[in-house]
Amino acid sequence: MNLLHITFWAGVAGWVVAQSTKMLICLVQSRRLDFRYLASTGGMPSAHTSLVCAMTTAIGLTEGFSTPLFSLSFIFSAVVMFDAQTVRAAAGKQARLLNQIVDELFTEHHLSENKLKELLGHTRVEVFFGMLTGIVTTLALFRFFPVQ
Repeated sequence: MNLLHITFWAGVAGWVVAQSTKMLICLVQSRRLDFRYLASTGGMPSAHTSLVCAMTTAIGLTEGFSTPLFSLSFIFSAVVMFDAQTVRAAAGKQARLLNQIVDELFTEHHLSENKLKELLGHTRVEVFFGMLTGIVTTLALFRFFPVQ
C-alpha cells in the first residue's frame, strides 16, 4: 500500500485547510494569531469531517463512486459526521456543565481548579461546512494535480 497515494494527501489537505480556516476565523474575530487552532477540536469547520469527506471524494474520483471501497468510505464518513455533531457535542455540553458546578463549589470549598475541555463537538453547520471544505479541497487538489 502506497502511503503517498492521492487519497492520503487529499485527507491531509482537507484537515489542513479546515484547521487553517479555524485559525483565520480566530484571527479575524480576536485580531491575534493563535497557532493552537491548528491542533484544536471543535469549531468551524469540522476538521474531522473535512478529512473524511476529502478522502471519500478522492476514493470516489480514483476508484469509482459505485465501488465497495467508496461505499465503505461513505458510511465511515457519515459515522464520523454523526459522532461529531452528537456524541462529541454532548460531551462538550457535559464538560461545560461540570465546569460550572466546579466553579460554584470552588468558591465555597477547596477543589482542584483543573477544567474539562468544553469545545469537543460540532454543530450541524460546522459539520456541513467541514464536509464542503473536504469535498472542495479534494476537487481543487485533483484539478491542480491530476491523477494519471
